[in-house]
Amino acid sequence: MRSSRFLALVLAMSFVPALFSQGAPPSPAEAEKWMAATEADLLTAANEAQRAAWVQETFINDDTEAIAAKANERFAARANRAVIEARRFDGLKGLSTDMQRKFMLLKLNGSPTDEKLLAELTQVSASLDGMYGKGKYCVGGDKTKCLGIDQIDVVMAKSHDAKELEDLWVGWHKVSVPMRPKYERLVELSNQGAKEFGFKDTGDLWRAGYDMKPEEFSAELDRVWGQLQPFYQELHAYVRAGLIKKYGAAAERKDGMIPAHLLGNMWAQEWGNVYDLVAPADAVKTYDLEAALKTRIGNVPPLEAGKQMAKFGEGFFHSLGFAELPDTFWQRSQFTRPADRDVVCHASAWDLDNDLDLRLKMCIHVDDVDFVTVHHELGHNMYQRAYRKQPFLFRNGANDGFHEAIGDAVALSITPEYLKTLKLIETVPPPEADIPLQLRTALDKIAFLPFGLLMDKWRWQVFSGETKPGDYNKAWWELREKYQGVAPPIARTEADFDPGAKYHIPGNVPYARYFLARIYQFQFYKAMCEASGYKGPLNRCSFYGSKAAGDRLNAMLEKGQSQPWQKTLKEMTGSDHLDAGPMLEYFAPLTKWLKEQNAKNGTKVGWTVEK
Repeated sequence: MRSSRFLALVLAMSFVPALFSQGAPPSPAEAEKWMAATEADLLTAANEAQRAAWVQETFINDDTEAIAAKANERFAARANRAVIEARRFDGLKGLSTDMQRKFMLLKLNGSPTDEKLLAELTQVSASLDGMYGKGKYCVGGDKTKCLGIDQIDVVMAKSHDAKELEDLWVGWHKVSVPMRPKYERLVELSNQGAKEFGFKDTGDLWRAGYDMKPEEFSAELDRVWGQLQPFYQELHAYVRAGLIKKYGAAAERKDGMIPAHLLGNMWAQEWGNVYDLVAPADAVKTYDLEAALKTRIGNVPPLEAGKQMAKFGEGFFHSLGFAELPDTFWQRSQFTRPADRDVVCHASAWDLDNDLDLRLKMCIHVDDVDFVTVHHELGHNMYQRAYRKQPFLFRNGANDGFHEAIGDAVALSITPEYLKTLKLIETVPPPEADIPLQLRTALDKIAFLPFGLLMDKWRWQVFSGETKPGDYNKAWWELREKYQGVAPPIARTEADFDPGAKYHIPGNVPYARYFLARIYQFQFYKAMCEASGYKGPLNRCSFYGSKAAGDRLNAMLEKGQSQPWQKTLKEMTGSDHLDAGPMLEYFAPLTKWLKEQNAKNGTKVGWTVEK
């Protein structure tokens, strides 16, 4: 999602002319006047830069990269002066709660104050983003068979040829090698800016944005991971056994880890694509959503197919009482990969004017994965529209994890009953299908958790200096082995830069939000199920068509970032903290089943990491 990342950037990039006389003691009224002008300036700055960023990601070339970099450079220079000006109000008594919060949010930023270093930082950032977007792997060295990551994803999702999967994995990971020196410089420059504005490093700055101390935030993530790790380990053991049965020696390792290329995804972050290899032998037949989608819209032109996929997501929110998306959404979004230029295909939702110019940027494929993804991305757009009447500094999610969780909470309602309502399937599978359906869901939701955690753990170590540039790849794989229990298909060295093969590293997008979202979405989902009046096993709930659930959701979305996320969460769910309980409740039948299967088959749970 673009807007959360971009808003954090813009908040560090504003300048407002001084509206007070230097040296005079400030007053609360003066602070309010200054803040009002600041927010007006930020709104204008955000809109201008969002448009430059949109063009840069949907029409990648040297010129658009330069335009985006220069725009960000101007904003950052202004911001540094604005944040410094705001210090004049430090300790000022009599400020309203809203005003205190605005000053706090404004100061959660930092970039180099030296003009040359600032220009270099914005150029390096734009260049890394462009390098990823332009990245391609030419299969077998054939220049007529060059694939972007979205195209590679489709092949890896379908292929069960271990050699082909290894070739694609190794080929794509070569794309990131040239990024390494630029990334090292990005770390140096961003750290300098963070330190100039009172933070230990960039990781400390990122963690400070959660209405708690940075060290408390880190501890909170570790606490919740401790709740979920046993479930992940059972799933890992079960999947490993299924892959060994399919691939033999190519999947079997003495240390019990799973080769990363065999999990149906370039980064082994979600494993749903290997479901057919690990499905229960006696599984009740469920449904083939991809086949149903292809039957419905697979024969229409790609652009129209992409729009029809997005229409499914819009329809769900409309059923909850949300207004339809504006016409400009359908006119201006990127729904498919253009044939005439490079673009960033990584799915994201945009709000270009902080009002109603909402857009989706995605290279949509007619399959079950992108069916879920469009629901996810439109959740961002609904959130953006809901808080658009807040003051500018509050036009964001309660925290960035909230923003990522909205669409995913809705996607949990993609139950057989919902699909039958859409006439994508004819019959609802019987209760015996619950385990296969839960397994398919867990292969994405649960398998993702350690990856969602380690991405920023790696960066926090890099930003703090605990991990030196000469150990980037070593530290990356140490974390992946420790948390995920996955290993690279071939030996890796410091000549590689494997973190850069994942968009969010060169894109410099914080990633803890996605771990948080995996937990929050079940909290939100349970709350909306309760609001809808649903009674029954949580995993079978769909609140499609429930205006009461929609009202509960919209009340939360409209708050934006106007209050601490803990308060917003409690108003939505009754709990004021990150809680894995609803997720564990949802998957309780599967957890029991996995333990039984692993015990029955004598499958060892866990893996060994060499020290």
